[in-house]
Amino acid sequence: GAVAGVCIVRYSMLPLLCNLCLAFAFAACCLLFSRATLIPLISACMLPVLLHTETWIYPSAVFLLSAVLVAGQRLMEKGGLRRETDYVLPGREWKKEIFRWAALLFWVSLVAALSISCGCSYFIIPPLIVTFTEIVNSKAGFRNRPTQVFLFLVTAATLGTACQIIGYHYFHLPETIVAFCITICLFFIFEWTGKHFAPAGALAFIPLLLPPEDLIWLPLQAAIGAALFITIAMVVFQRCYRWKR
Repeated sequence: GAVAGVCIVRYSMLPLLCNLCLAFAFAACCLLFSRATLIPLISACMLPVLLHTETWIYPSAVFLLSAVLVAGQRLMEKGGLRRETDYVLPGREWKKEIFRWAALLFWVSLVAALSISCGCSYFIIPPLIVTFTEIVNSKAGFRNRPTQVFLFLVTAATLGTACQIIGYHYFHLPETIVAFCITICLFFIFEWTGKHFAPAGALAFIPLLLPPEDLIWLPLQAAIGAALFITIAMVVFQRCYRWKR
């Protein structure tokens, strides 16, 4: 996904909106044909397109981080710190799944068009699209708590922005220290609430990648984007208006 995103930036002559849709479609096809449930693949593919990342350092970093995470999981399983997960390959309903991914692409492109036309590109920051896809596709309990998901995302965006502005730009701390502070705060929030929501964690680290002039607007734009995507997911796909109170 990361390699595909960089290739789109380097070699595609299409406008940004088309490239974003192309990245989403590529990730959707990977998930559809592999029957994988690794929705963050969408973020890995779309982030370089949104941030115009051309360097091969990005996919190299994704590869190394993924390897570290897999190795860490294996070590924790062997050490008894976590249970080994048996992955059961889900069934494939081609017609239903293709229609769902096409519908997701339509709504993502619609919000992306709005975002680009308004000059507010962070409406569609990839962790928000991952959240949107998770709510639509997953049967996890967090889809029944849209307000909590929204607050998680806004808190994460605000936390990351504040740490980057104060720690890096004001006190000139190394970004390693800033990232460590963000991680500690995130873990505290997750443990305090008893909920672990990975896209919020991803969103908290986005400010470390942004230019200083964009930082102040990230929490507001992320809040608007999160509200749009969560509303579409709950109303259009989950049809929450039919739920019992």
